Amino acid sequence: MNPAIVISTADNVATALEALDAGRQVQVGGASITLAEAIPRGHKFAIAAIGAGEKVMKYGSPIGSASADIAPGAHVHTHNVASARGRGDLAAPVAVSREQ
Repeated sequence: MNPAIVISTADNVATALEALDAGRQVQVGGASITLAEAIPRGHKFAIAAIGAGEKVMKYGSPIGSASADIAPGAHVHTHNVASARGRGDLAAPVAVSREQ
């Protein structure tokens, strides 16, 4: 079984289907990618160079933009992607009334 999945030819990231060690070569989208760092199961890694400000594509749709240059094989996560889908943990707290 392939340890990573790419859904669309428009994608520039793959999703790890298992924990992957740094230095491992993974075959995805017809290319061989050497992982620059360990990739946890369910996380993404770049399968092409993604420049700062460029769209990060998963499932054929943009999921955010790169906040820094991302090299092929690098872990793609909140440390280098500004999400287009929003982060609930950054939202302003909501005041909750306990009155009844």
